[in-house]
Amino acid sequence: MPEKTRATVRGPYRTGIRRREQLVAAAIEVFAEHGYAGGSLRAIAEHAGVSHASLIQHFGSKEGLLTAVLEEWDRRTVQDGLADISGLDYFRRLPEVMAAHQDNRGLLELFTTIAAEASSPLHPAHGFIVRRYATNLATLADHLRQARAAGDIAAMSDAQIDIEVRLVTAALDGIGLQWLLDPSTDVAASVSTYVERAIASWVSGRGDDRR
Repeated sequence: MPEKTRATVRGPYRTGIRRREQLVAAAIEVFAEHGYAGGSLRAIAEHAGVSHASLIQHFGSKEGLLTAVLEEWDRRTVQDGLADISGLDYFRRLPEVMAAHQDNRGLLELFTTIAAEASSPLHPAHGFIVRRYATNLATLADHLRQARAAGDIAAMSDAQIDIEVRLVTAALDGIGLQWLLDPSTDVAASVSTYVERAIASWVSGRGDDRR
């Protein structure tokens, strides 16, 4: 294919990607302020300066836009807070990441609500939530196995690692929910206390009786 033709094909494609990113950014702002129920497609379209039809063209439905927003939030969380660290340092960074979520109350509320609702296989976000938790658990398990391989923690079976990372995930979700219900909750201190205790247990091997 001639170079000029290839450039013609790629140009609109790049423009479409940029437009999609702009629409997701607008949806994040609207959902963060009004939540999922209050953030209508028309409100998002108006905020982005596009038509309602344009949103439908890019995402198909409000549920499709919701999934794109949640995926972007996950991407930002990893990129901004958890990139380029591994092993126990990954866990030690979690208090900072959770504290940063307080700047996006609407999004945390959105995710918490959708995660609960999407336990039903019929929910439009069910697939995303299932994949998101599976990926998160796998990532945490990989970092705990890295710590095991480096000798930073006591010997731990793969089965126990699976249990420990589920406990970590449950603690983070629970503390986030408590903050939504009571904004006086010290998220950073609560998560830090839990993570420090978990790491101390992993290092000393005090969890051996649970394996």
